[in-house]
Formats: sequence, C-alpha cells, structure tokens
Amino acid sequence: MLLAQAAPAQAASLDGSQLSVLWAVPFVGILLSIAIWPLVAPQFWHHHFGKIAAAWALAFLVPFALTFGPAVAAEGFVHALLAEYIPFILLLTALFTVSGGIYIRGNLHGTPVLNTGILLVGGILASIMGTTGASMLLIRPLIRANDNRKSSAHVVIFFIFIVSNIGGSLTPLGDPPLFLGFLKGITFFWTAAHIWPDTLFLMVVLLIMFFLLDSWMYKNEGVRREDPTPDDARFGFDGAINFVLLGCVVALVLMSGVWKPGVVFNIYGTDVALPGVVRDIGMVVVTFISLAITPRGVHASNQFNWEPMKEVAKLFAGIFLTIIPVIAMLQAGVNGPFGAVVRAVTNADGSPNPAMYFWATGILSGFLDNAPTYLVFFNTAGGDPVQLMGPLATTLAAISAGAVFMGALTYIGNAPNLMVKAIAEDRGVKMPSFFGYMAWSFGILVPLFVILTFLFFR
Repeated sequence: MLLAQAAPAQAASLDGSQLSVLWAVPFVGILLSIAIWPLVAPQFWHHHFGKIAAAWALAFLVPFALTFGPAVAAEGFVHALLAEYIPFILLLTALFTVSGGIYIRGNLHGTPVLNTGILLVGGILASIMGTTGASMLLIRPLIRANDNRKSSAHVVIFFIFIVSNIGGSLTPLGDPPLFLGFLKGITFFWTAAHIWPDTLFLMVVLLIMFFLLDSWMYKNEGVRREDPTPDDARFGFDGAINFVLLGCVVALVLMSGVWKPGVVFNIYGTDVALPGVVRDIGMVVVTFISLAITPRGVHASNQFNWEPMKEVAKLFAGIFLTIIPVIAMLQAGVNGPFGAVVRAVTNADGSPNPAMYFWATGILSGFLDNAPTYLVFFNTAGGDPVQLMGPLATTLAAISAGAVFMGALTYIGNAPNLMVKAIAEDRGVKMPSFFGYMAWSFGILVPLFVILTFLFFR
C-alpha cells in the first residue's frame, strides 16, 4: 500500500552517504538465515525458506518506506525488480530449463580420471555457455556417475569451484559481472586476453588437487557393490534439440549487448532499454519452447523438477531487495559508511592498488551479488572503459578476476552455487553446511588467491 502511493514520475534518489549501517541488518539477517537454518533446523528451512526470505525483505522494505517515503522505496523496489531480478531470474530459468532438457545417456563410472575430465570440460564450457548453463548440463551426469561412491560431496564442491565460477572468467557470456563490463564498453575478448594466465593457473592447480584427493578417496573408500544406475545404455544425448535453444539463449544475450536502437522506457526512475525487453521476452519464449518439445522421458531421466529453481528464485528475491541499501552505501564511496573499503583500494599517491581491488571486489562478491559489486569497483576505478583497458588494465583485470573467482567462496557468491547444491542434495548427496562449505573454499581457494596476487596483481 505504501509503494502504491508513490507517484509514477521520477522518484527521489537514494543517497547512500546518509544511510546508517543498521540498514544492512536485513541483508545480514538473510545471509545468516541461509547459513544457520539448514544446519540447525533443516526440515523447518526446507518448508519455510520462502517465508523467511520474505520476512527479511519486508523487515527492510516497510521501515524504509516509512522512513524515506514511498517514492524512494518504490524506486529501489522497481529498480531491483526490473533492472536486476527479472533479467537475472529469467536467464537462469531459461538455462535451467534448456540444460535440464538434455540428458547425457549412459552409465559413466565416477573414477578419478573421468571426474577430472568432466570438471575440465565443464570449466571450458563455462565461458561459452555461462556458468549456469554448464553447471546445469553437467551436474546431473556427474552425480549419476558417482552414485555408487561412498563419498561424493568433494566432487560437487570442486565442481562449484571450477565449473560454477572460475571457468566462466574468459568471456562476457561466462558470468554476469563480465557481461556488465561488456555493456559498459569493455570489448568482448579483452577479459580472455588479460586474465587467461590467472584462469589457467587456478584451473590446472585445482584439477591436480582434485585428482589427487579423489584418487586417495577412491582407493581408500572404494565403491558400493550395487550401482543405482543401469549399465545397459549407450552413451549419447537425448533431447539434443535443446542445444539449438541453448544457442538461442547465447544469441539473445549477445544481442542485448550489441544492438543499440536507442529506445528506452523509464519506469519509476528505472531505465529499461528495448534490447533488454526483447532479451527477457526471448528467454520466456525459449523456456516454454523447451518445455513443449522436450520428451517427458528426458525430464524423468534427469529427475528434472523445479525445486532448485524455486529455492534460488525465492532466496535471491530477498537478497536483491535487502541488498539495496548495502549497494547504495558502497556507491557513496569515501563519503559513505563503507568509505574505509574504498580508501583501502587506493595508494597514497591516489593511484589504484590492483591487489586491493582484487581482494575487495572478491571478498564482497563472495557475500554480496558479484554483478553490482563489480560495477561499484568498476566505477571506483574511474569507470572509463578506454582507460581501464589501457593504462589501468591490471586494475580492471583484478576487478574482473576478483568478482568471478571469489564467487566460489560461499554458496551465495554466484547463483549456480546454490542451484548445484540444491540438485546434489535432492539426489542424496550430503553437502556441507554454509560454514562447512566455507571451510573447504577458504582452506583451498584463499591460499591460491594469495599466490595469484603475488603473481599477477603486485
């Protein structure tokens, strides 16, 4: 009712420098809920996570509307909905549906060599079809290949590291932060040309670490005698027509970045460009076409259901709303409550510090949404694509690498992380808790990121 009172004209802007850090409490609350409830009350969380996310969203939105007025609240709500949440969730839904309509037939056996090969292929595909598309395509056959292993959680954890995050670092199609940079004027192949050594280093080291760990576990634990998956199917693809639809998704994303008709609709202070509208409508069409043409047997074989997508949609709805004041405070720069973060990435002479940009962008991306975090530090570094691709190339590389690589630090750092976790748990894999996963990610990835800093961002 409060939002409905806001005039449809240009709403007042939110000044993050005037906000108290207390406005971040709902955002912290939803993060702690995601971390703690599945651990202490898994059944309650499973049945009520949507209500909990909605409660935290209202805990921010209602006091915010009462304090700053319905117009400011409406502007933030509409911007989060139209500019961020709807495009985000439609793209994920299309990739989830299309990849769920492709069944990789055959009973692969989860040996260390095969598992390492799947992670390698997934890491390569992540920059071609996006981390979400590659994750949704390969996570089911990977879990099925290891369904007779006594322990397979480590396989899924390294899958999240490599396929759901680090592998998507080379093109704007790989991860949303890089696509935002593409829209801001960074050329398509710039990232691949400048951070491929960083990506190669992480991929090679992680694949070697995984192979050694998986070999040790395979040798010491062995496998169960019974294999839940029949061994009589020949390797192949069912629902292969969805590869064409996957190409349509890629084309729609590229179109929205290349086509510039200059037609923009202003809705409650949020500019919605025509290419974005066409892209989003196209994602809906692709989703329904995939559902219509995919044989039911393919979905049954994939154990396809909407539960992982529902969880991501509900939780990120709360995250995108409660993050509004957090991003505003970051965008206020040195004048905002988080001014110390901005000052930390700048040298005494005023020049940017690439190592600090890497860590500041990365740590915040691990706990916030990495796309707006990328934009914050992109603008903090000047926001001029010509300068950032030229004299400040090391700084832009640090921002890009931090946003993509460190999304692997938590389950919420990148949307595919949560989706992969939900699919794995739905198929009986006992995944670690929020903090349990962080023990893995911090123990394995942070030392590698420290080495990466000395190698590339000094």
